Amino acid sequence: MKKTVKEAFVASIPVMMGYIVLGMAFGILLESNGYSFLYALFMSLFIYAGSMQFVAINLLVSGASIINTIIMTLLINARHLVYGLSMIKKFENMGALKPYMIFSLTDETYSLLVSAKAPEGCIEKYYLFFISLFDQCYWILGSVIGALIGSMLTINTTGLDFAMTALFVVIVVDQYLNSTKHLYTYIGFGISIVSLLIFGSDAFIIPSMIGIVFSLIYVYHKGGQYRV
Repeated sequence: MKKTVKEAFVASIPVMMGYIVLGMAFGILLESNGYSFLYALFMSLFIYAGSMQFVAINLLVSGASIINTIIMTLLINARHLVYGLSMIKKFENMGALKPYMIFSLTDETYSLLVSAKAPEGCIEKYYLFFISLFDQCYWILGSVIGALIGSMLTINTTGLDFAMTALFVVIVVDQYLNSTKHLYTYIGFGISIVSLLIFGSDAFIIPSMIGIVFSLIYVYHKGGQYRV
């Protein structure tokens, strides 16, 4: 078991480097809007949704309705439906650990697990579990540290809410450069731009997400041979 934990930690180091920094940005933003480090701790412990946690700050501050919050959360995290389906076989032997594996499947954790193979001498299900657990611990640690720093220091938080957006931009650019087929990327950007022009910057997110989801479903059912 000790070897399994060690190898899982080594595999999770790339996520650690990003999650602690991004978690700190989330914690600082949350605290700057009047929420203590306890909110950062419990949100990262029980919600653990990365980009949605950044969005949740604006929803909390603006007093968004339950319906708007549910729709926003569903659309922003719709990609996890695809993640989950692709991990069914890999998680089939997880036993009692399966609920946590489903809960902890973030973008970055998925990128590690989807191609993860337990090194020789490691128990596969625990190897996957500890990768997921370490990743969440990094996010929790970063969130709490950020909130504590924000409570002790006066920090200009302008631009911090762009941290997660910047991460997604980097991921998209990297995927674009390493792929020869870009239909899904063009669909995402195209619908977002059209929605922005029609609905404005304050209301384009939900329409654009709905448009993207239905467009991707249509392409998929038409036998779309493209990938992002």
